[in-house]
Amino acid sequence: MGADDERRVTITAIAREAGVSVPTVSRVLNGRSDVAPGTRERVEELLRHHGYQRRSARTVTRAELVDLVFNDLDSPWAVEIIRGVEDVGHNAGVGTVVSAIHSRSTSTRQWLQNLRARASDGVILVTSDVTQPLHAQLRRLNVPVVVVDPAGAPATDVPTVGATNWAGGIAATQHLLELGHRRIGFVAGPTHLLCSRARLDGYRAALEGAGVPLDDRLVRPGDFYHASGFAAGTALLDLAEPPTAIFAASDQMAFGVYEAIRRHGSRVADDVSVVGFDDLPEARWASPPLTTVRQPLVEMGRLAARTVLRLARGEQIESPRVELATELVVRDSSAVPSGRR
Repeated sequence: MGADDERRVTITAIAREAGVSVPTVSRVLNGRSDVAPGTRERVEELLRHHGYQRRSARTVTRAELVDLVFNDLDSPWAVEIIRGVEDVGHNAGVGTVVSAIHSRSTSTRQWLQNLRARASDGVILVTSDVTQPLHAQLRRLNVPVVVVDPAGAPATDVPTVGATNWAGGIAATQHLLELGHRRIGFVAGPTHLLCSRARLDGYRAALEGAGVPLDDRLVRPGDFYHASGFAAGTALLDLAEPPTAIFAASDQMAFGVYEAIRRHGSRVADDVSVVGFDDLPEARWASPPLTTVRQPLVEMGRLAARTVLRLARGEQIESPRVELATELVVRDSSAVPSGRR
């Protein structure tokens, strides 16, 4: 075909050259999974060679929708991300479709089917791992994706938005060390999340920097939710040498630690200092108000939304990896150890 023919290429011409039917080419264009890999590769190569503009291409028709996908929605942390995404979407005249896939393959398949049907302009995944099959599906649908707090290391062409979790872990632990605490418990988040591992690494680095030996008994597993914070706090307080302070890797777990301290017959700050991570709205209203590391959740949502909309318009982004600064917010839940007053 000549240059003029390439610009006028049709699905019928692509099908003829590929030696397949027109419906097969249509299935490839729509990202359907019921096409043999070899056939799909041959058709996609011809589509690229002839510069065929897919129906869902960003330069043709936009749905004015962005998909925001969580593993779970039962957290005030998720609400803060939603606020940021919807803020940008509202100003841009773009709607937000919020979904929870609960880490189940069936839910992911259903969501992909729905995504294909509504032809969203972009996808924001939160605390998720962009697997190779999922990445391939989104590329076939010509849908850009941005990940907030990725579970693992995403592909190099997948932009990510996060916070300085390692620095936040250091700041929280150093604050307790400066108050005079030496036995500092840590309630970790899910180990498969990069942000969880970075907070734990920050805790360890601060102890090492202060010359305080790490006691593995003071590190307890958690999942970012209240119940795990309560269980971890109870276990820490039941030690023969309990900690005088506990750093929880999320505010919700810190509130669980609060309850463990109360049931133990002790008082937050007076007997056991507590520091959280997130600075959720309820942190300042807790009793006592929670000392915590603020991560800019709303701004992370805003930045993810701005990034995915720029990609949807075919624009370049400055950096594929962005970490927004965390900040220690000192309130009333942390104090000098009772034995040093």
